[in-house]
Amino acid sequence: MGKHVSISPNEAADRLAIRELVETYAHCADRRDAKGQMALFTADTHFVVYMNAKDSNPSQELRSREELAPVFADLNKYAATMHFLGQTTILTLTGDRGTGETYCMPHHLTIEGKNQRLMIAALRYYDTFVKMDGTWLFAERLLYVDWLEQRELS
Repeated sequence: MGKHVSISPNEAADRLAIRELVETYAHCADRRDAKGQMALFTADTHFVVYMNAKDSNPSQELRSREELAPVFADLNKYAATMHFLGQTTILTLTGDRGTGETYCMPHHLTIEGKNQRLMIAALRYYDTFVKMDGTWLFAERLLYVDWLEQRELS
């Protein structure tokens, strides 16, 4: 959202590292690497889910890295998932802190016997990033679900 005439090599590296953080989160989710996913967060992370983006009351609120384990393990109920990432916009970046917004459309496949069902979600993540010991992590991740779609597959 900014107009960059030029940026420093350090800022360019930080922006790339933040984008890779977001991409690694999706990759770990699709590969069922819950430990890898959890390692992307600070120990005292704040993770909040709004299943209805228009409701200011969260559906779920977690306040530590350890509390993320069952959330990420819940993906195991799907036969497969694929997270399609849209844009990641870095809204602020100052020193070792930043904020951003990422659009995501995860596809979740459920197979029950011969029946296959696909659930597609339209998500937005509002993130606060922090750089600790040279590594960018999620300090806070707010997940907003704009809509869900269910499809029967043939």
